[in-house]
Amino acid sequence: MCGGIASALQLSVPAEQRRHGWYFPLLLSAGRLTTYALFGALVGYFGITAMQVTGASMLWLRLLAGLLLIAMALYISRLWFGLTLLEKVGQGLWQRLQPLSKALLPLDSANKAYRYGLLWGFLPCGLVYSTLSWSLASGSALKGAALMLGFGIGTLPALLAVGSAANALRQLKANMLFRYATAAILAIYGFYTIWLALQRLVF
Repeated sequence: MCGGIASALQLSVPAEQRRHGWYFPLLLSAGRLTTYALFGALVGYFGITAMQVTGASMLWLRLLAGLLLIAMALYISRLWFGLTLLEKVGQGLWQRLQPLSKALLPLDSANKAYRYGLLWGFLPCGLVYSTLSWSLASGSALKGAALMLGFGIGTLPALLAVGSAANALRQLKANMLFRYATAAILAIYGFYTIWLALQRLVF
């Protein structure tokens, strides 16, 4: 979904601005990553505060993070699309913010590009929400922000790639073996996280 939006935004940049190469796409992504980091900080702060107030163990949040990591693996492998249910959580907020994004088009200035990127970060996305669970279990606002920033940086190659590089990435993403291998790695780490959490909770 984000890849399609990135392509559409490229077309909304006036021809004279496209001569700057990656300048405007980078500003868009910088805005998006800023929003991700802010979300991560807020969720990380909420997680540690909630645990301190209730006296509950942080391990419960890590258990949730492991479960959502498995859900992400199933989503990537296209075996189960339950993560799309999480997207309904942010639909209401996005519907309120979307009109603001239209006022920023066309993206004919650096300020508009960055501000549009900030709004882009609010776009409902199950993968983003599942990654936020790691920020929730991170134990601090700073770690939560760092986790979401790392996630956002990991998406940059696919969003910034153009021409033959973009085609190569699309072919790789469509490759069944690559999808299953990536999903398997995520699932293994998810089960490992759950095992560690359960081990400490039980013993």
